[in-house]
Amino acid sequence: MQVILLEPGKLGKTGDVVNVKDGYARNWLIPQGIATPATASNMKSLEARIRARQKTLAAEKASAEDLASRLNGVAVELSVRAGEGKIYGAVTHQDVADSLDKLGFDVDKRRITMPKTVKEIGEYDISYRAHPEVSIPMKLVVHAAK
Repeated sequence: MQVILLEPGKLGKTGDVVNVKDGYARNWLIPQGIATPATASNMKSLEARIRARQKTLAAEKASAEDLASRLNGVAVELSVRAGEGKIYGAVTHQDVADSLDKLGFDVDKRRITMPKTVKEIGEYDISYRAHPEVSIPMKLVVHAAK
């Protein structure tokens, strides 16, 4: 029996048409929502979903590229309590996200990449992964509060 995969797995990726044994398709793949029978109407609906998904992905990438153009050259500056070059505590992803929020950029803290734990005063290279294909390099400047 030919089925269209709705989820990626051992049989293939989403949207692939694969040939499996009838019992496997009827008793496991279709009831679990992993696949659907490969009929003409299901193929058309799959193609429509693929086109809609591609439009959504293109819009997300365009939004990420717009954010990259606005964030280009932005330096994040943080004033922290410190003593003799060492910070009391550490600079976290949340601190960077809050600083960018104050500058007017709505970012997700989980997408901020810092090379190491920031526990000293200085300048660091960080990046923001706005999209799987768009990474935005930035500078993090940490200085002691006065």
